[in-house]
Amino acid sequence: MRRPFKKKFERNPDPVYQSELLEKFTNYIMFDGKKSTARKVIYDAIKIIGEKTKNPDPLKVLEEAVANASPLLEVRSRRVGGATYQVPREVSEHRKVTLALRWLIGAARAKKGKPMAEKLSEELLAASRNEGGAIKKKEDTRRMAEANRAFAHFAW
Repeated sequence: MRRPFKKKFERNPDPVYQSELLEKFTNYIMFDGKKSTARKVIYDAIKIIGEKTKNPDPLKVLEEAVANASPLLEVRSRRVGGATYQVPREVSEHRKVTLALRWLIGAARAKKGKPMAEKLSEELLAASRNEGGAIKKKEDTRRMAEANRAFAHFAW
């Protein structure tokens, strides 16, 4: 029997910019339930982006970075007759955003020697220009899916 679909969670937009994407980003950055600390990091990163780009709306950079880091294809494991195949699949809209946010934060955390707000702003700016660790992860995922295209007929 199939699993039931997961209910969509209605989240309130963040208090400063009224953006649901920013609130989701805050929840991904948060450690140990410290949302105020996560918000401070994000707002500082957005402020740094605004200063570096001289853009009146730095949220556009975040949205562009998420759009650029979103994958089109991914591989899913599929067990067929004792063998496990990596089957390429298209990524749903919801999962695209989830993976992009996860990869952006992971790439920012991997950098050392700077405060998190600076690392995050650098990664977001790089992703908005199609550069950086999150874009590399996206390309690796796409390459893996292309390499396993021969197993696409197992996707049912």
